[in-house]
Amino acid sequence: MSDPAGKSVEPTKANPSQTSAVPASSSSAAPSSQHGTAATRVLRALRATYERVRGDRVLVILLVGFVALQIARPASLGDLFARIDQHTILTLAGLLMLTRAIDQSGFLDWLAQRLLRAFRTERRLALLMVAFAAALSTLLTNDVALFAVVPLAQSLARIAPVRIERLIIFLALAVNAGSSLTPLGNPQNLFLWQHSGMGFGAYVVMMTPLTLALMAVLLVTCAMAFDSRVLHFQRRGPAHDVRWPLLWVALALFVAFVVLADHGAATWACAGVAAVLLVARRNAVFGIDWLLLAIFVLMFVVLRGVAGLPEVRATLGQVDLSGSGMAYMGAAVLSQFISNVPAAILLAEYSHNWPALAHGAAVGGFGLAIGSLANLIALRMAKSDKIWWRFHWLSLPFYLVALCVGYVALKWG
Repeated sequence: MSDPAGKSVEPTKANPSQTSAVPASSSSAAPSSQHGTAATRVLRALRATYERVRGDRVLVILLVGFVALQIARPASLGDLFARIDQHTILTLAGLLMLTRAIDQSGFLDWLAQRLLRAFRTERRLALLMVAFAAALSTLLTNDVALFAVVPLAQSLARIAPVRIERLIIFLALAVNAGSSLTPLGNPQNLFLWQHSGMGFGAYVVMMTPLTLALMAVLLVTCAMAFDSRVLHFQRRGPAHDVRWPLLWVALALFVAFVVLADHGAATWACAGVAAVLLVARRNAVFGIDWLLLAIFVLMFVVLRGVAGLPEVRATLGQVDLSGSGMAYMGAAVLSQFISNVPAAILLAEYSHNWPALAHGAAVGGFGLAIGSLANLIALRMAKSDKIWWRFHWLSLPFYLVALCVGYVALKWG
């Protein structure tokens, strides 16, 4: 090339170091940006988890109790793990996944529409749901029964003006009442039945008067709590929106899971459910209520820690629990502080009055929410802060009535 003056001009050669500078800086910026994005996601997830934990009163109370217990009576990591009932935690995790899968299949909305057309009034629907929950809890454990009926009740509330919080409260009371009938109904019944040496039929006969009396009171109360107004559809879903393949997979898994869990194979059952649903419906695994599992883990750690305190055991050792009245009241009252399953297991060391312990632990499931793990599951599934107060407005008076009914059933049943 030449300039206007006619002088020769050499073309400018690019500096290799300069040409590579721009790509190098951009390539280094990309990983930095990616790392920044990942860090932001982690921080957001941690912040969201912190907000959820801080807003969960039960979890906060258990965390405070755990810290206080560790300060007062430090326990090793091995001792803390030994307090956790792994079978219950794994069973709960499996049920959470299965319930979510069934709900996502759309079947519960489909069934809710048909129930609403058949029964029409709120009172009829409530009585049906309460009776069904109680009956189901005699064959399955009360927590399994809840995972079947509470999502159905929530589906009803999505399509009609059902007072869902009130209904969930009655469902919690129903599974506690119904599960008292058989050794299969709840963990404390199974424990007491196995240690009593009684036959299955004899145990059922022993608990029949109490169960019938509790259900009679509950059904009358339920009939008064719900009116006869006709319910109308608020929303009509599609007529054929059920994901039938997902439903059949979930139902098959549900049956297999319950059978395996009942035979002590909860670990394999939970792993199998998770593996299948990760392929069929991944959100059913990752979208469960993980804080509920954390609550149950902490409950086992804290409540069993309290039950094992020397002061508690010394106090129980000084109480004469040989009589049926004291054993009954001991189980019914202690359940209000450490839940009825730990109460039954603990008191069995001091009394072999199995009928009294069984009646007391059954009644102890009412009253405070902590009296039964089923209460906590139901209230947690409701996802409402107000329901905790409303539950106690109904459950505490019912507990006092059940306390009298249980004593009469024990003495003259």
